[in-house]
Amino acid sequence: MNDTDTWLERYGAHRENLAAPGIYWLSVPLVVLGTVGLLWSLPVPPEFLEISPLLNWGSAFLMAATVYYFILSLALAIGLLPLIMGIAVFEMWLAQSDYSMLRVSASFVVAGLLGIGFAQRNKRSLAAIVEDLQTIMLGPVWLLSIIYRRLGIPY
Repeated sequence: MNDTDTWLERYGAHRENLAAPGIYWLSVPLVVLGTVGLLWSLPVPPEFLEISPLLNWGSAFLMAATVYYFILSLALAIGLLPLIMGIAVFEMWLAQSDYSMLRVSASFVVAGLLGIGFAQRNKRSLAAIVEDLQTIMLGPVWLLSIIYRRLGIPY
């Protein structure tokens, strides 16, 4: 078993026998989208803007997550690139829209956490929900690894 399998097995151990796996599958990306949006909406130092108008805490977080994914597994990282690009495009659109990025992102996080709590309702553990928030960027990797296993794609 390699390090990636160990990480994914640890992550998945607390998510076995979910009461509502479909809701969990929708909630994880929602929390990720909201978390990136919250970071995106934070004020940035002027030096960030000198480098690029798109450089902010959210885009920096996405870049760090991408590097982390490539360290974990090349195959999983490549599979997650469309998700990462989609998140970035959505956040850029939201930042330019008339909607409040802070409110929309906070709503996504709250809705996602409620969904995770509902999906894990058989455990009734706030600690499990907090752990999901702490390891939120591992969630998409874990979900994609399940798809890869079902399709027989090695990672």
